[in-house]
Amino acid sequence: MSGPIAPSSPGLTLPVWVAAAAKVALQVLLGEPFEPEQQLSQGSDQPSLQVPVCSAAPLAPGEALGISRCDPGPGLDLTRDLEVWVRVAWIAASQPLLELQAGEGVGRFGVEGDVCLSGFARELLERNLLPLVPPGRGLLVQPILPRGRVLAERTSNAAFGVVDGLALIGTQAEVQRSAAPDQLQQVLADLRALAADAGFQGRLVLVIGENGLDLARQQGLGPVLKVGNWVGPVLVAAAAAGVRDLLLLGYHGKLIKLAGGIFHTHHHLADGRLEVLVALGLDAGLSVAQLLQLRGAASVEDAFQALEADQATALGQHLAAIVERRSQSYVDRYGAWSMRIGAALFDRSRTLRWWGPEGEKRFFTLRD
Repeated sequence: MSGPIAPSSPGLTLPVWVAAAAKVALQVLLGEPFEPEQQLSQGSDQPSLQVPVCSAAPLAPGEALGISRCDPGPGLDLTRDLEVWVRVAWIAASQPLLELQAGEGVGRFGVEGDVCLSGFARELLERNLLPLVPPGRGLLVQPILPRGRVLAERTSNAAFGVVDGLALIGTQAEVQRSAAPDQLQQVLADLRALAADAGFQGRLVLVIGENGLDLARQQGLGPVLKVGNWVGPVLVAAAAAGVRDLLLLGYHGKLIKLAGGIFHTHHHLADGRLEVLVALGLDAGLSVAQLLQLRGAASVEDAFQALEADQATALGQHLAAIVERRSQSYVDRYGAWSMRIGAALFDRSRTLRWWGPEGEKRFFTLRD
């Protein structure tokens, strides 16, 4: 087994810092001395993590608080230097032995919903805390992100029903840089491996983001490749690799950038989503008042919600068709390939809403 690794490039995801703060707080409850670095297990086939923590102290009998400070590594990341507090407390033994509760600044699924965390985050907590819990006791774990509510306003969490703070949705320990060149190289390597498989039939679903990946799996779509923000180069590489039928599946607020000719979709590079939507609305024959309404919307989702149902449907279908057309034109600039590109778009409820002419054919074909 490999030795422990310390946080370094590319940095560690938010669930790791939560788990480290929780573990040091639990050690306080157990009467153990403060350890400024916490070793976290990822499982037998993964190296352990050596994660620094800031402090820990008892709060009241049977309660303690641990604090860490998030280091996501190099690059732009809104969680940089975010203080992570975790309150732990003994509770009566029950099933499950570990009870998770959203504290201030931690996202939940709806106002009264459960804490929003990934399977990886839950497993990391259980793996590193449960072995320390004495028999006959359970443990309450309450992550608190003092700046989480404010920072969440700069994310798309609300678009997917997550309220009140940041979601703990990392799917691995190390931060994946969707805007970094090394992330592109990994996607291209995955694409080459997929296309070289003996069972590959020339079909591919390219998903944008974790929500797209989850939806594709729910819909039984495949094979699936998560692209991140480097959409343009991956489209060209897919055509060169022999993909014939490609379906772009993503959130409408992300794929709309392709309709505007923006093929690297990271928000630090370019935005223009509402401006593109207004132009599409002009194509669709919306009135001046409706176009101004689109332009003043807080988000693409809000813009669609403000329209009448039939107008939203017409505009969404036009958006999907333009995504297809601009994507096909982008690829055709680099070679004469036979790949056809379809697009399927989902909304904040992760419901598939619209697909273009090519997407409609390939959506149903790829599901068979």
